Amino acid sequence: MKNVFFPLAIVGLLVIGCSKDDEQMIPIFPSVINESKLVTTSNTSGKISYTNLLASNPETKNLTITSTDADGAYYDSSKDEFILASRTNNRLELYKGVSSSVKNNTDNVSLQFSSTASEFNNPREIFVVKDKVVVTQDQNAANGNTNKFLVYQKTTSSFTLLNSYTLNFKVWGIHIDGTTLYAIADLTGDVVVFNDFFSNADGAITPTKRVTIEGLIRTHGITFSKTDNRMILTDVGSAASDVDGGLIVINNFSNVIANTSNGGTVALADQIRIYGPNSKLGNPVDVAYDNVTNKIYVAERLNAGGQVLTFALPTSTADATPEKSVLEPGVSSVYLIRK
Repeated sequence: MKNVFFPLAIVGLLVIGCSKDDEQMIPIFPSVINESKLVTTSNTSGKISYTNLLASNPETKNLTITSTDADGAYYDSSKDEFILASRTNNRLELYKGVSSSVKNNTDNVSLQFSSTASEFNNPREIFVVKDKVVVTQDQNAANGNTNKFLVYQKTTSSFTLLNSYTLNFKVWGIHIDGTTLYAIADLTGDVVVFNDFFSNADGAITPTKRVTIEGLIRTHGITFSKTDNRMILTDVGSAASDVDGGLIVINNFSNVIANTSNGGTVALADQIRIYGPNSKLGNPVDVAYDNVTNKIYVAERLNAGGQVLTFALPTSTADATPEKSVLEPGVSSVYLIRK
């Protein structure tokens, strides 16, 4: 999934003080609050995880939810809201209590509300834009082998289905930048683009553009940083292999995609790649990126039963070793919030 970046949050107002002795105007400057948190979901553990990356010794806190199998993490620290797509219950679920559980070292998150069950089946990703939540439905027998995007409106107490779109490709990860939705076409090395996504009427929709990433076997994870114009994709390769996964970084992405025709190919020359046994990448199913620290966070589903891998942003293609690996059984999605 994903990364959301906010400019440094400025707390307080610029106050001008006046001394009784000399009546000199004294500026009182606001303080700056930094925030960097990483959250994940799992397909197997019935847990979500939370890590404060700015702590002197970051520790991962695991918290119990009602869904054993979940995907698509999103966390809003200002409201202490954790949203995910439950694959156990086939619905969106919103939890609260993450911050208090971490602060008090308890395991006490609570389900506040959910979407109506059965509006989708086999969800793989979510993306939140203001009060909209977009869900991807991956085809399976239970949903009639139908790939979909579903758009929900979130209020303080409910999720309401606004739009449902059927797709002509097998879907997994998505990223939304403004009104443009980027998605991967599962079982291929393709990225698809939908301009003015939210203006579509219900029903079948087709991409504005579809391009192939040269050398990429099977895409899953996708994230885009507008700040530095950088796209990052994951390659799971063969689902059964624990050594053929990879990361692909495309710098200057807006120009690269604009200069690639519909149906065209993004060449290897436009990519920086991490592949090889040192990388521990077998089935990297999701990715997040911090453009302040230039760190890449990967949900690696296969190796060691699931782990979150941290990489430095590569400047050249290599078999890079992760800077850090944290065991997280069944990890299925990763989300970064940076303020």
